[in-house]
Amino acid sequence: MAKEKKKAEPSLEEKLEQALVSVEEQPYGVPGNWCWVKLNSVSEMYTGNSINEKTKREKYLHQPEGLNFIATKDIDFDHCIVYDNGVKINDYDKFKIAPEHTSLLCIEGGSAGRKLGFTRESVCFGNKLCAFVSKGCVPKYIYYYLQSDVFYTQFANRRHGLIGGVSIKEISVFLIPIAAIEEQQRIVEIIESLFAKLDEAKEKVMEVRELYLVRRAAILRQAFTGKLTNAWREQHKIGNTWAEKAFGEVASIKSNLVKPSGYQDYPHIAPDNIEKRTGVLLQYHTIAEDGVKSGKHRFYPGQILYSKIRPYLSKVIIVDFDGLCSADMYPIEAKENTRYLWYYMLSDDFLEQASSAGSRSVLPKINQKELSQLLVKIPCMEEQEEVVKILDRVLPYEQKVAEHAEAVLGQIDEMKQAILSKAYRGTLSANNPKEGSAIGLLQKILRN
Repeated sequence: MAKEKKKAEPSLEEKLEQALVSVEEQPYGVPGNWCWVKLNSVSEMYTGNSINEKTKREKYLHQPEGLNFIATKDIDFDHCIVYDNGVKINDYDKFKIAPEHTSLLCIEGGSAGRKLGFTRESVCFGNKLCAFVSKGCVPKYIYYYLQSDVFYTQFANRRHGLIGGVSIKEISVFLIPIAAIEEQQRIVEIIESLFAKLDEAKEKVMEVRELYLVRRAAILRQAFTGKLTNAWREQHKIGNTWAEKAFGEVASIKSNLVKPSGYQDYPHIAPDNIEKRTGVLLQYHTIAEDGVKSGKHRFYPGQILYSKIRPYLSKVIIVDFDGLCSADMYPIEAKENTRYLWYYMLSDDFLEQASSAGSRSVLPKINQKELSQLLVKIPCMEEQEEVVKILDRVLPYEQKVAEHAEAVLGQIDEMKQAILSKAYRGTLSANNPKEGSAIGLLQKILRN
């Protein structure tokens, strides 16, 4: 039988033709010594490996040596990677490795296209993350491009299926404008200089926000020691009825797991959708949009949702709609005044109890028995209602401070996007055509 002929290696001209983007396909114009290319021509892309919880716990947790394993949850929305999660890999032949100076982007699920980190060391990583290893560009030039609206628009337009993801095959032909290597480095330096100033401003705004939390905590402390209602009790000639009751006496935990297949259009609330310590519900998606497959708790209007994982984050809200919540949360029905119980669950007193009661050290978690045994400081129903009236009147003023801070934070994010927009249009720095062309860089990359 005749041997099959080996396919001839494409010529440099053929590789260039495959890599370059025609003028008609280019999203916008760039300087003459730049060029638009397909992303796979300047970056190698691959996803990582999955580990089930049992294997992770029995084999990879608390190993003394090995590469850190990074999952989607270990990257926050500020693009920081948490390395000290306790999971290390030492059988490297079974896992894909992302070298240092690699961009890791979530490409599947609710965080797809948004959770992004840049490695400071070699790591193993999860199967929902995609590594972008530069083939010849400045690594952070690609990293900042992945943060830009230019990239995210392409990503959002390709999201599909229940998991809301985008395949590597699709991402590989996304478009990226590239400049000569000197210009790339200059762009990265300017971005980082400007971002550093914006991050400094962001820190100051966050300090204002933290002061709001301190004031809020002080008000709640007065509320649950009876100080806020001293005058009210005297006026109404009501004695001190305050007592400590077990959480299980004042509320019921309504565990109600259902299959998500019959609730595709329902809201899906997870711990990430709740702001820590404020009781504020953040943006959320439907069951279908988040690609939910495992069982979730059914909740109803008027119930309290409480995150049982990382109780020190104090994530608790009252819902006024039907939906499903993560199995990492408890739907709770109050037997007393619902808003009173919700406010109390946001107090430092409750937070301290929940944080010390939670089991497990790697991922702290409070189980139903532990939650039911926590103590709640509670007066008679009339005084509960008065406490709620006062808090409903006072806390909104404090909330406005936090909302203003949030608005400023949003403006900072918009400014960052404006900087990235200029960067990848060639208008952020003094582009110097004499330094060389992107075509020359591309040719060098394709020869390797």
